[in-house]
Amino acid sequence: MDRYVVPLQPSRDSLRPIRRHRWKRSAIELNGRFESRYRHDISGLLMQSYSEIGAFAHLYHINGVQCQTHMNRIANGMYMDLQVPIRKQGISALEFDSKGIYLASVTKLGCLTVHDFESLYCQTIEISTCLEEGETRHLLHLSTDHQLDVVRWNLANQDEVACTSMKSNEVLIFDVGYISSEPVEVLQKRHTINAHKGLSDIAFTSTDDSRLFASDMCGVIHLWDRRASDFPCLELTTNSRTALNSIQLNEENQIIFGAGKLGVMYMWDLRGGRTSAAFQSHKEVYHPPLASIKLASMLEKIEPLKAQADIISKEIHSVDLDPSCPYQLAFHLDDGWSGVLDIHNFQVTHIHCPPPAWLNGSNSSADVSYVRKPSWLPTYSIYAVGSSSDNGIHLLDFYPDSSSPCHVEYSEDMQSLSGVKNQSKQNMFVPLSEGVTACATHPLNGTIIAGTKQSSLLVISQRHKSCQGDHCQSKEEGPL
Repeated sequence: MDRYVVPLQPSRDSLRPIRRHRWKRSAIELNGRFESRYRHDISGLLMQSYSEIGAFAHLYHINGVQCQTHMNRIANGMYMDLQVPIRKQGISALEFDSKGIYLASVTKLGCLTVHDFESLYCQTIEISTCLEEGETRHLLHLSTDHQLDVVRWNLANQDEVACTSMKSNEVLIFDVGYISSEPVEVLQKRHTINAHKGLSDIAFTSTDDSRLFASDMCGVIHLWDRRASDFPCLELTTNSRTALNSIQLNEENQIIFGAGKLGVMYMWDLRGGRTSAAFQSHKEVYHPPLASIKLASMLEKIEPLKAQADIISKEIHSVDLDPSCPYQLAFHLDDGWSGVLDIHNFQVTHIHCPPPAWLNGSNSSADVSYVRKPSWLPTYSIYAVGSSSDNGIHLLDFYPDSSSPCHVEYSEDMQSLSGVKNQSKQNMFVPLSEGVTACATHPLNGTIIAGTKQSSLLVISQRHKSCQGDHCQSKEEGPL
């Protein structure tokens, strides 16, 4: 049959390729997930959707008696009416477990509280502000009778919560499966000349529930192997004797970062040499940092920033690794500045400098006792930071390229390359009913829980929708 077929000579027009605009969402249908750049383009819509949908005051009892935080809140309300200085209070730290089922928080006056997140969130549908006493809103509430500044879940054993304080040399470990006010284990720092200074932060490894790190107020990170002793088996040292406010382990548990009062960021490598041997011998070993970086020197390399502001060393309140981009190490400073250090090349790639408190007529002196603790959203590279001068949080776009409005090479003339056309990328400020001291973000759905100076928990998420027939209306949850 082939000999009867006459071949058709192709025309020039048929040889030209047909140009079609790429359908951006085809990749989503093929691989089942959003491309990172597409997520970045729609992140602006996500940030605009956040608002305060619920507030829960710390009004709890222990054995029928008001807890210390509860009594202090009432007393401070009286002091405000009498124009008397407010006593120390507030949520000092809070954290979700790895699945987002439970939320643990601690207060300056020593209360440890564990909430069931789903129950807490569902209550925001009915009420926006809860000023009534109710023990049903939490699973566990303990009073330790002394200040608490840190709370961390054991990553390898999610039944355990560890707490400590800048005024204590002990790490208290509680098992949430037991209703007991006594910790199941107490780890102690070795006695030194500066033994009166306490511990400032805690970090667990994700592979071994017996290993725990804690930084102190003298520039040292202590490592415990709980199988061997209640005392540290390893000490990571710095060149100073000042506080390390924050520590962070990388995803592989091989590198630990620390930063603190002098504005210096440190890095220790735990993989080799004497450090590795310490885990096997259980003997006290001292280990200097692999690298140290003065953050002010890094900021001076940003020419536009240097031209507009005086760069001086400032205390670093917190360091956090981006869960969606593990080479981005976020930092937050005592004056409210935030940014990102690229740990591959040790360069500051992002910076956010909010207006100073005096510009808005705010008095930031009241915040001196708080070490603010921001939190990353699980995706999108968005950093949630409590404002140092206003009641609210900043949602900062720290996407890891120059399309981020916080990037040091960002240009307003750059246009979006995604399917979401002409959408401007910008940071957002979410106004809240109280001043924020610490943030925690749900690891799955991105709901933000903010701890406040009045010891309340604020739920920050998308407003609930009530559907009636074919029409859906937003359910107002109360004034912001």
